Amino acid sequence: MNYSSEILRGNTETIILAILMEKDSYGYEIMKTIIEGSRGLFLIKDATVYTAFKRMEKDKLITGYWGDGDGGARRKYYRITGKGRETYEQKVREWDEVQVILNNLIGGRR
Repeated sequence: MNYSSEILRGNTETIILAILMEKDSYGYEIMKTIIEGSRGLFLIKDATVYTAFKRMEKDKLITGYWGDGDGGARRKYYRITGKGRETYEQKVREWDEVQVILNNLIGGRR
């Protein structure tokens, strides 16, 4: 099935916040989680994720820190902030409302 990536792309920050609600993580791991969680139907680009990280750090939704990776490679990890948690909760409430609206407008038309 060919999904419109616009819907998913519009929720990239919320998806990242959801992942970070579980644990701190680094860029590649977050992208892998998104791809696996979408069963490969949403192939997110590196640039999309890293642009979102920069914007989210600027907005104080997440903070980044350097950690040691496997084999000595340094990775930048991201942690959700208190403001990020509040934003995530707000976005989940909005998503719940949007689902109801779309189900009423689209789902009832079958």
